[in-house]
Formats: sequence, C-alpha cells, structure tokens
Amino acid sequence: MNYSPSAWAVIIFLLFVGLVLGISFYFARKKQTASGYFAAGGNIHWAVNGIAFAGDYLSAASFLGICGMIAFYGYDGFLYSIGYLSGWIVALFVVAEPMKRLGKYTFTDALDSKFNSKSIQLVAAISTLLVSIFYLIPQMVGAGTLVTPLLGIAHEWGVIMVGLIVIFIVATAGMASTTYVQFLKGALLIIFSLVVVFLVLSRGLSTAPDAGQQKAYHEFTTIRVSEVTADSLKVEDATYQFQKIHTSKTHKFVELTKNSVTSYWLLNEKEGILEETQSIVTPEGGTALYNGEPKASGKFYPVGNMSVIDGKTSDAGVGKMNAFNFIETIKEGTVIRWSNVLIKDGSTSISLYYQVPTAGRDILKPGLKFPLDPSKGGTTTTRLDFISLMLALFLGTASLPHILIRYYTVPNPAAARKSTIVAIASIGLFYVLTLYIGLGAMTGGVLDLSNDNMSAPLLAKSFGIGIFAMISAIAFATVLGTVSGLIVASSGAVAHDLMDRFFDMKLSDKHKVMAGKISAVAVGVVAIVLGMVFKSVNVSFLVGWAFAVAASANLPAIMMILFWKKTTAKGVVASIAVGLTSSLGMLLLSPTAFSKVYHITAVAPMPFDNPAIISVPLSFITLVIVTLLTQKNQKDKKALKA
Repeated sequence: MNYSPSAWAVIIFLLFVGLVLGISFYFARKKQTASGYFAAGGNIHWAVNGIAFAGDYLSAASFLGICGMIAFYGYDGFLYSIGYLSGWIVALFVVAEPMKRLGKYTFTDALDSKFNSKSIQLVAAISTLLVSIFYLIPQMVGAGTLVTPLLGIAHEWGVIMVGLIVIFIVATAGMASTTYVQFLKGALLIIFSLVVVFLVLSRGLSTAPDAGQQKAYHEFTTIRVSEVTADSLKVEDATYQFQKIHTSKTHKFVELTKNSVTSYWLLNEKEGILEETQSIVTPEGGTALYNGEPKASGKFYPVGNMSVIDGKTSDAGVGKMNAFNFIETIKEGTVIRWSNVLIKDGSTSISLYYQVPTAGRDILKPGLKFPLDPSKGGTTTTRLDFISLMLALFLGTASLPHILIRYYTVPNPAAARKSTIVAIASIGLFYVLTLYIGLGAMTGGVLDLSNDNMSAPLLAKSFGIGIFAMISAIAFATVLGTVSGLIVASSGAVAHDLMDRFFDMKLSDKHKVMAGKISAVAVGVVAIVLGMVFKSVNVSFLVGWAFAVAASANLPAIMMILFWKKTTAKGVVASIAVGLTSSLGMLLLSPTAFSKVYHITAVAPMPFDNPAIISVPLSFITLVIVTLLTQKNQKDKKALKA
C-alpha cells in the first residue's frame, strides 16, 4: 500500500513530541536523588500510577499488534487481549503489595531482600537486562514501521528518532518524567480508542464499503475459465495472456499479463473461475513490485469487508449500530478474510494474498489462527503450543521488570494495590475496545495485507486525516512510553544492581544517578541498533519471547520467595538460570525462529513455538530441588550469623 504523509499528521506528531520533551525538561530541573531517578521518589499518586501502569503495558504490541491480529484472525487475535489482561490478576493478588514491601529501586532488590546474595544480584540483573532488551526490540521495530506512513521517512530513521527522544527522556529526568509521559499516553490512548469505536458503530456495516480512502475500496473481479489442462488454461477475456500456473501445497495460482503488467489469480477449479488476488513480487536484488507495479503507484489496495449481511450480497448495509448488534450482525453474516502463500519462482519471490470467505460465527470463536479442532488442522502439538502461549501471557505480566519497578513509585503497599486495580480497569476497557477496532478494520475495507500492524491507524484514517493523525501520534507516544520504562529498568539493573551492589562500588546518590543516565544512553543505543537489525522479524513473535523468558526466569523465584519460607539463595539462582537458558534455548530452536529469523527450511528441533509449558515448570522444579539440597547450608549460615 502506498502511504502519503499528511501535514496535519506531522504537525500533531511534532506537538506530541514537544509535549513529551517539555515534561522531561520540567522534571530535569528538579534535584535528583537515586530514589527520585529510579523510582520517582515513591511519591506518585496511586491513580496516576494506575494509568501509567496502563501506559507501560499498552505497548506497540497491544495497540498495533492485537488490533491487527483481530482484523486478520478475529477471536483468536482477541485471545491475546484476554491473556495479557488475565496476567494482571496474578499481579494484583500475588505481587503488588509484597513487591512494594520488599524492594527499593529494582526487581533484584525484591528477590535479594532476604539473602544479600551476590549470585542473586548477578543473575537477577542479567534477567532484567535480557527480558528488557527482548521487549525493546519489537517496540523499536514497531516505531520504525509506524513513522513510514506517518512522516514518510525510512524505517531506520524512525528507529533512530525514537531512540534519541527516549534517551533524552530517561537520561534527563528518569522515572518521574517516564511516569507522566505514560500517564498522558495511557489516558489519551483509551480516550481516542473510544472515539474510534464510536465512529465504527456509527458508520455500521456494508458489503461494499467506500471507507473514505484516497483511493476507493477496490472491488475484486473474477474471470471465467473455459478450459484447464495440466500446465495451461484458456480464459474468456482474451486481453489477458496466460503465462504459467504456480502450485502451492493447497492452491493453484495463475500468472497472467495484460499490457505488459503481470497479475496473479487464484484458480477455483470447482467454480471454473479465476479470482483476483493481491501480490508482492520481489525479484532477487530488485525492488518489490505491488500487483506488478512499483509501490508508488498505489496498486496494493485497502481491502477487507463483509460479503453477506442478513442474507444479502449487494447494496446491503446496516447504519448506526450499538455494541451488541454490531457483533450479532457479523455473527450472522459472511466476512472476506485474507490468507497468503509464498511462492518461489527461480530468483523471484511472490507473496500472494487471496480472499477467504468466512462465516461470521467462525470469526467470533477460536480456531482461525490456533486450530484446535482436528477437522480444521488441530493437532496435539498445536493445542500444546496454544496452552503454552496462554501460560506465558498469564504468568509473564507479573514478571516484567519495567512493570514490577512501577510498584516502587507509590508511597506504600496499599497504594500499590489501588494502582493495580486502576490499571486492570483501564487495561480491561482498552482490550474490549480492541475487539471493535479489529473487527471494524476487518469489515471496513481498510486492511493493508502487507502490514497487519497498520490496521488500527488505517481504520482511523478512513474517518478523516485528523483522527488518523491523533491515533498515529498516540501510537508513536505508546512506543516512546514503553521504551522509556524498559530503559529505566535496564539502567537500574546496571547502575544499582551490578555496579553498586554486585561489584561493591558503593556509589553515592549523585554517582548512582550519573551511572544510571550513562547506562540509559548505552541501552538506548543498543535498542536503536537492534531495532534496525530486526527490521523484518515478526513483532508479535518477539513480544512472545519477552513474556516467555520473564515467566520462566522471574515468576518462580518471586512466587517461592513470597510463599515458601525454606527457599534458599542457591535455589533462586538455579531457578533463574534454568528458566533463562531453557526458555531462550527452546525459542531459538523453535519452528518460527527457523523460518522467520534464520530463514532456513530445516525441521526445527522444537515442535512448537512457545516454551512456557516446559520452561516454567522446569524453573519451579529446579528451585524446589536445589532449595531442598541446600537447606543445611542455609541453616549453618544463619547459625554462624547468630
């Protein structure tokens, strides 16, 4: 799809950036202590912190990724929303108040509060850095993806821009400015998501939407086939010249030319027709061609709509709707979804996107992305993979370092609990809104098949450039806020956990703040580089890495320290080490890593992508076994101290 930057979008974006920098300047003028830099002095009001929690949590993956997944997979995309939200139950009932009581600045403080162990300080700091970096990568990749349509600049420049702004935010005022940036972003994200949902319901549904795009919604055509042989066919429209048939595992695609422009058509042998597709052709060493022409010609159309409403297939539409009959109408209709297949033809790669009419009731139940039913391709492996993913999402939330350190920004444990309740309410409301935003994009003729992350911004664009500019700027602010929180967590791990405690450098408040700022710059530079290196890697996959690693390495240690008095320092260290290595090892050997990261066709040693179902129990078992084996050592140490 061809994106043209808007003057309004640029102006609103610059106003947002100016406001964010203004907040940083304001807090930078205040005297900074280590407590002020890493934990905002513990003086943040619980209501502000609750919205800031939402700002921290509603990252690029939540806003862009989940809306895009719902737009392409329906309910299966919404399962991510359910998984992310349910994780806050663990945070509320298990982690919130104990984390505030046990810690001071960082996640490591809480783990090490009972032991004063060098080994815990080291492995917990490493865990914080690894999880934060894995979470940083998709945020930076998302930033680069977003600025292309917003500002019309290259991915790399978008990554650099985000990195420099965030480095400034964190290096000047630390957690105080980060908190208020998150508060502002979280509140605006929820408000404008409500606005978009209101507009979606007001517009209603149509089988032929003209969604207000610069180019009208594209009606896909069919060609009647008069004769098909093994390697040729005849079509009724003689203006097309047959070239060849491409065969994938499940479909046949016909290559035709007309006026020297190549196009690809899905062969429906049962109906005897060719159905128009979208295509991206990438000649080796050449530029990608969209439907046979350069991207600038805008021939990759906005697509996606309902094909049947109330049994009607043309001129059908339902006007203003409410939250209930919107869902009911989709349920009773048929929706044009899209699937794609990659075909290799010598030195040419062809990504073909083809229409898949899907019953609305199938859109609104599991199975399109995660097939569980054997009749729809579900196997024991796919079911285990799905359970493992949900386990990682459920347990990972309460284990993310940049979420955990926010408990130190409020004055007491009661405020920590209250801020978690506000966060759950805010995040829950937002995730309900993602369902309507995603379904609105799916049925509104606004999907960019080459980039599902743009579903929400393009839906906003269909209501006018003003709302598109606001949503895009807020999405960009979403990236800024989340990256800021991650860099604060990382700088705390380096300056406080490693330098001050592990290496016994005994830094003064002033020097600890300076070390934190230098660490923030260093981590920010690393994030910029990784954001460019991982440009083409799937964002959702990388977010899954962070949740799986956090759940495997951090949660067993947190839970056992809080609820099992026998837990030893060596048990905690072994648990974190095993959780880190097992989850990372299985992720690096997974099918998705082999296909999308390494780009190799060899069979992956791991049969599924999500390791939590193995690595989390393994981490718990390791902690229990090592703790039981080292009980005598711990008792001897306590006796010596006595």
